[in-house]
Amino acid sequence: MVSGIMEHKTNWHTLPIEEITDIYQVNPESGLSSEEASQRLSRDGANLLEESKSRPLWLKFLDQFRSFLTAVLLGAGALAWAIGDLKDAVVILIVVLFNACLGFYQEHRAEATLAALKNMLIPTARVRRDGSVLEIQSRDIVSGDLVLLEAGEQVPADGRIYHAFNLEVQEASLTGESVAVPKTETRLKEADLSLAERSNMLFMNTMLSKGRAEMLVVGTGMDTEMGRIAGMLSEQARSETPLQRQLDALGKRLALIAGIVVLGIFGITLWQGAPWDQAAMTSVALAVASVPEGLPAVVTVTLAIGMWRMARKKAILKNLSSVETLGSTNVICTDKTGTLTLNEMTARAGWYCGELFRVTGQGYGPEGSISRSNLKPLLLPIALCNDARIQEDQLIGDPTEGGLYALAQKGGVDPLEAMERHPRVGEIPFDSENKYMATFHRENGFMMMYIKGAPDVLLAKCSRIIQEREPGQSRDSGQDDTDIQEVTLSDAHREAILKANDEMASEALRIIAVASRQIPAHEYDQKGPDSFQEDWTFLGLVGLMDPPRSEAKEAIRNCKDAGIMVKMITGDHRATAAAIAKELHLDGEVITGAELDEMDDEQMRMRIDDISVFARVSPEHKVRIVKTLQSNHHITAMTGDGVNDAPALKAANIGVAMGNGTAVTREASNLVLTDNNFVTIKDAVEQGRIIYDNIVKFVRFQLSTNIAAILTVLGATLLGTSMPFTAIQLLWINIIMDGPPAMTLGVEPGGRNLMKEPPRKAEVPILNMKRFLRLLGYGLIMMTGTLLVLQFGLQHGNQKYASTLAFTTFVLFQLFNVFNARAENRSAFGSNFFRNWRLWIALVLVLILQIIVIHWPLAGDLFSTTSLSLKDWLIAATVASSVLILDEVFKLCVRVLRSASLTARAKSWLQNSARRPF
Repeated sequence: MVSGIMEHKTNWHTLPIEEITDIYQVNPESGLSSEEASQRLSRDGANLLEESKSRPLWLKFLDQFRSFLTAVLLGAGALAWAIGDLKDAVVILIVVLFNACLGFYQEHRAEATLAALKNMLIPTARVRRDGSVLEIQSRDIVSGDLVLLEAGEQVPADGRIYHAFNLEVQEASLTGESVAVPKTETRLKEADLSLAERSNMLFMNTMLSKGRAEMLVVGTGMDTEMGRIAGMLSEQARSETPLQRQLDALGKRLALIAGIVVLGIFGITLWQGAPWDQAAMTSVALAVASVPEGLPAVVTVTLAIGMWRMARKKAILKNLSSVETLGSTNVICTDKTGTLTLNEMTARAGWYCGELFRVTGQGYGPEGSISRSNLKPLLLPIALCNDARIQEDQLIGDPTEGGLYALAQKGGVDPLEAMERHPRVGEIPFDSENKYMATFHRENGFMMMYIKGAPDVLLAKCSRIIQEREPGQSRDSGQDDTDIQEVTLSDAHREAILKANDEMASEALRIIAVASRQIPAHEYDQKGPDSFQEDWTFLGLVGLMDPPRSEAKEAIRNCKDAGIMVKMITGDHRATAAAIAKELHLDGEVITGAELDEMDDEQMRMRIDDISVFARVSPEHKVRIVKTLQSNHHITAMTGDGVNDAPALKAANIGVAMGNGTAVTREASNLVLTDNNFVTIKDAVEQGRIIYDNIVKFVRFQLSTNIAAILTVLGATLLGTSMPFTAIQLLWINIIMDGPPAMTLGVEPGGRNLMKEPPRKAEVPILNMKRFLRLLGYGLIMMTGTLLVLQFGLQHGNQKYASTLAFTTFVLFQLFNVFNARAENRSAFGSNFFRNWRLWIALVLVLILQIIVIHWPLAGDLFSTTSLSLKDWLIAATVASSVLILDEVFKLCVRVLRSASLTARAKSWLQNSARRPF
């Protein structure tokens, strides 16, 4: 880069344009030479933002083996291999590989979907080089280039405005301000202006909404404001998700229990005089029994199903674990523009002939109504003094003019037809100094001048006003309208106009005034359009705003019912943000970024829960807000679409990017909303809660099986009886139970009151003490029943028969126990009993597989089983049903006690045991 540039880097807006051209050694009339541009491109690099290097596929695959449960399972397989039990070792390895492949496939598919959304920069730009205008790839732009821009084009780099022509720029992607801001080439004196106030600068990835410009490039790639914010992303570390922490902690606890039990059984077996290889085989069986082999697979499948369901609702997740994180979210920090609002300027109110009127309808569509009729004298000028067009509800042009265009349509004026009947013959373009726009139309020997602009400017130039004609009052000469007349603009009229202006301003509306003047045609032809800039007739006021989405209010109410705080974070002015918050019923304090700067970290931490709106904030403020919420133990989701949102999205527990946002934002996020709608976030949170509930159901089901298996083997060892299961039988039990039934628990429908419950606290473990005691009770029931059946079998048959009967009874125990897992606190026979048809199919499938294992000779050889009679099956089923019957009796007793009101001490114990980790 040219020497001396860096010391001026942050103050380009304060330098004379001539000094900047000297720094970059460029002649603005001819631009850089091709040779000089090539040298600068080689020296400074392409005009691109640095992206994080993609993780190699083989490392992404190895990541699937990082689970502690997977490590324990691999250890059990290695032990089986070491003692020569190749059959068990191979089966365990197959289970582990299946889990890894499934998780890798789902995450890789999500990344491929996201890659299709990437479109960070416009592909080409027009620059002046060698005295000619060339179209080049935007990546080849260099500092010192003269870039030519027109309305509708994206700014490809940072630059100082050299020439501006009626220029307005939409900078929401960088500053968060929803309204297009006027830009000029005027030098600014204050050095410490915010980006939003640097009116002579253009920034990468913003868009021209009106006019045209010539820009002298002063920064490319990472040397831009967009690049500076992208660089902040490297400072933000990804947060580990609650589910990852939960499963890792659960796996370690299970491994500790398994290790103690396995070593204990190994020692007891040797002490009882068994050979070491038999003791080792028993230990392998226990190791297999203690590890929930299917947990990684079912969690992966459950999360993948959640991803698929959310993708159908226009939410794309980049990784599986983010689904569950949404379920524990208790704060949503949301951008205003385009997420809570439509990002479409809409007329909401107006003032005409001494009365305020209201406008319904949203966006640029013609749907809606106006609370008063006969507004043609106001709406026709609005339609004609307008450069915007709306085609199929899509805006072409300035958002404010688009809102006025739609207002004319709602009032019965077709702008296109009006333009054909009253063609424009002259105009005075809007500029930031005049603050108005005027157009001229020839009508019946007169030239009609229609003006719109800032209320204070137009009011100062008006000498007359229209008002409704009183009944029976005669019309003035030349007036065609039967309802209105022109009168002198009095002080009373001015006071009424200012009062209406203040009333609409209090609602944070952007107010446009409308005026007209009738000019003799010959006088216009002689003097030209610039000679009639006063003596106008005041017609009325129109108040516009970017309105809240109609569905956002209901979604916010649902979030409140679910115990989720919603906080709006925006770059807009305080009054605008407060007005939107009021419409959305976001209760709480409204503060600005400047007020945040006055708080220290402790003050902010104490107040942040009571603040609902943050206005005029910077990217640094957003990161601070997220980290302060996290310091208060909140699981925080942050939404955004602009580059200014990216660091906060990465810092948040769940970053939510808009599909039409920048690629930097999407790269920093966990979730991408293709419809940019806050309602989709609410739906995603609900889906996250459903998934967590289903994972808990599976964990309860799986661990009760594991606990029962451990207790059964332990009981048989202590009692000195034969082993009821072989290692492969235990693995079979885990696989078929972790397979169809467990998978169907993962697709259980959500409870009807799920979004009326408070968020789950991230620190509350999946396996708390209360839940563990319930699972231990199931295990004791299944152990007792299985060992009794084993003794019955030994008394009425040989060892193989007894083992087969015990094995079958234990499998049937799980078929009944699955209903306990579905309904932890309510009766299993409630309204949801038949709701999940997939579960019933899975149970029938498991029963068929067990029949095959028992009665097919080849399977009998593999699993060491023998055929059973119908009587044997009835005995096994009767004993197995006890786990469901006894749990129903227990839950009935609990409900009776609750209805009779438990003592305060008992309630306290139950609550404390639910929080205490196992």
